[in-house]
Amino acid sequence: MPLLDDYINKTLTFVLAGGQGERLYPLTKDRSKPAVPFGGIYRIIDFPLSNCLNSGFKKIIVLTQYKSLSLDRHIKTAWNFFPRELGGFIDVVPPQQRITTDWYRGTADAIFQNIYIIEMEKPEYVLILSGDHVYKMDYRKFLLNHIENDADLTIAAIETPISEASRFGVLEVDQSNRVIGFEEKPKSPKPIPGKNDLAFISMGIYVFKTEKLVKYLSEDHRLEGSNDFGKDIIPRIYAKERVFAYDYVLAEGTRAYWRDIGTISSYFESNMDLVSVSPQLNLYDREWLIRTNMEQWPPAKTVFDEGDRRGVATNSIISNGSIISGARVSGSIISPGVKINSFANVTNSIVFHGVTVGRYAKIKNTIIDKNVTIPEGEEIGYDLEKDAMRFTVSPEGIVVIPKGYVFLN
Repeated sequence: MPLLDDYINKTLTFVLAGGQGERLYPLTKDRSKPAVPFGGIYRIIDFPLSNCLNSGFKKIIVLTQYKSLSLDRHIKTAWNFFPRELGGFIDVVPPQQRITTDWYRGTADAIFQNIYIIEMEKPEYVLILSGDHVYKMDYRKFLLNHIENDADLTIAAIETPISEASRFGVLEVDQSNRVIGFEEKPKSPKPIPGKNDLAFISMGIYVFKTEKLVKYLSEDHRLEGSNDFGKDIIPRIYAKERVFAYDYVLAEGTRAYWRDIGTISSYFESNMDLVSVSPQLNLYDREWLIRTNMEQWPPAKTVFDEGDRRGVATNSIISNGSIISGARVSGSIISPGVKINSFANVTNSIVFHGVTVGRYAKIKNTIIDKNVTIPEGEEIGYDLEKDAMRFTVSPEGIVVIPKGYVFLN
């Protein structure tokens, strides 16, 4: 598609990766949301960046803010192959204070404070992504839909049951998917025409005509508000501009998958999705690979002896460098360099890099951050009152052990 390729080359992508992630604490104690490990070997930001690579979008600005060191190192290591001399780049840009001395106040303000990049690159279109969503999406189809509609703004949207839509920004559309209404977290979400039990929720993914975006941002900067696309700009412009919803499910297929990783519960559930028998998010699709930094580890290993000492893993992801030595692992994600010792039992849990689980330990419904040693015989996830005295326990009963936690004897 030479014409579409030309439009892609005239598109600048911003990835908003400065999320503080308070509701993901303590996983965000030392890192931003997009830098949180996911699925054993990935970081959350690998998903939107892989979508860019697979879609052919190679002019990318990653806007960071809070606790960005881990994210910055990951991008430099895993995403350092876009040659600028061939027209591609991934630039990590911290707050510049070119316009104000404030931190980014909202998603729109983050772009406005970096408007000089748009002026310098002179793109025809601007694609704006969130760095903390997990999904696979062909941005070529998104851009083409925007061009065909001669839209000023196109918002990626996904069908969601009416009963769940109140947690998101809801788009009201006509039969042509033109936006005729928008509300953040409405009590009574407007349904999709002809689908009374479903609503369109905004995925926080946008493509703009550049001249329109600059106009909207400049106007927004002069007004009081949150300086946010969802809270301010979209409600202000949809009635007078050409704003369309892009039907993500219709474009990507009936099993289209998207998760906003905002809480411990959503993080845990989206990881657990990966170990289901038929996961909706297929990490093994050679046509749409998710790229990351593959550290140098030996192959994963299980140790099996006669009797009760058996290294067994079922319905689990076992990453390189992991050793399951006479232990049992079920429905769990085991990251690189993890060792689970004899007679231990790990169930429905996420174990980060470099963790050691001692003999006879029992772990259930738990997230263990990096470089933690679980003592022999320790039980976590079985007595939540006891666990809450030492760790973070989510309302859903998920225990989170922070990075580098040291157990007292």
